[in-house]
Amino acid sequence: MTICDDTGSDNLSFMPTSSSGRHRAPCNINILKKRREFLFVAKGTFVRAEGLLLQARQRDDEETFLRVGFTCSKKVGNAVDRNRAKRRLREVARHMLSLHGRLGWDYVLIGKAEKTVERPFDELCKDLKKSLCTIHEKHSSK
Repeated sequence: MTICDDTGSDNLSFMPTSSSGRHRAPCNINILKKRREFLFVAKGTFVRAEGLLLQARQRDDEETFLRVGFTCSKKVGNAVDRNRAKRRLREVARHMLSLHGRLGWDYVLIGKAEKTVERPFDELCKDLKKSLCTIHEKHSSK
């Protein structure tokens, strides 16, 4: 997976690669930065997983991108642990949201105390994939 940052730090364009090495269509992902954006997503659906908590909410606009935010409270640990947890969540999002996220949705990944930092990376990826599937199945059944 190659990451292209064409428009600055607020917009990331992920170029997932297939097993043959060919690039697929880019998935535009914007980063949530403002408190009101996080509060908007907090009113949506959430799923608890072993290594993270996922909040998601579909937007009403017709935009062709998804947005993601990351947060870790002081329960996760000191600043070093919180930053490590957020870096791991960002990397998991790079891998999984470009494949399993839906355009027009906002997601917030929340780190969990000790679990996010210590959990193996492939298990964190599975946690996020399972959480995304659960949220989208709940939304489809409504």
